[in-house]
Order: sequence, then C-alpha cells, then structure tokens
Amino acid sequence: MITIYHNPRCSKSRSACELIGDVYNPSNEPVEIVEYLRTPLSVAQLKELNRMLGSPVREMIRDSEPIYKELGLADTSLTDDQLYEAVATHPILLQRPIVVRNGRAVIGRPPENVNALFADQAK
Repeated sequence: MITIYHNPRCSKSRSACELIGDVYNPSNEPVEIVEYLRTPLSVAQLKELNRMLGSPVREMIRDSEPIYKELGLADTSLTDDQLYEAVATHPILLQRPIVVRNGRAVIGRPPENVNALFADQAK
C-alpha cells in the first residue's frame, strides 16, 4: 500500500501523484490518497508519520505559510509536542506531499524524491 498525503491545489503534490501513477508504481500497488486538509491528521498520526520520515519534526512543517509566523513557530524553544499540536490544528502547515510505502516516508519536494521509496524495485 502506498499512501500519499496530498493537497490537490499544490503542483508538487499533483506531480508526485502523477509520478507514482505513471512511473514509480509499475506493479500497481494500491494507492490511498489522503487529502489532509479535509481529513487532518491527529498528533499521534503526525508522530508516526514523522517516525517514518526519520527527520526532525520541523522538516515536516511548511515555514512559508503565514500561520507559521503568526503562531511564532520559528521559536526554537518550542517542544516537538507543541509543533505536532500546531500541525494537527493547522494542517496547512504539513509539508506536501508526503508519500509512505513499506514503513518508510519521504517528502515529495521535489516530486522525484519519491523515487527513494521505489529504489528497491530496481534491484
């Protein structure tokens, strides 16, 4: 199963979906597309997603959104739990797209980053 946390208004997110459908998924694995703005992720789901990304929580946050500045999220004294709560409350802050496959995740910016989840097929 491939899960794509997707924002259809984002060109990078649309490009990643197209790449998965046209290039990276030749075996036609099932794909679940989660429009996270319509169905926001809980703090627990965000923590699990971040665990699969294997990166600091700040890397999954869009710092270019106006709400990022409004909430003062650049403050380095904020805890990870506070950052997760901000993203759960304001899902527009979540980087997009995030693609999950086989217990691993990548941020599809640029969309070609998604290839890392499919590199095992080339072996």
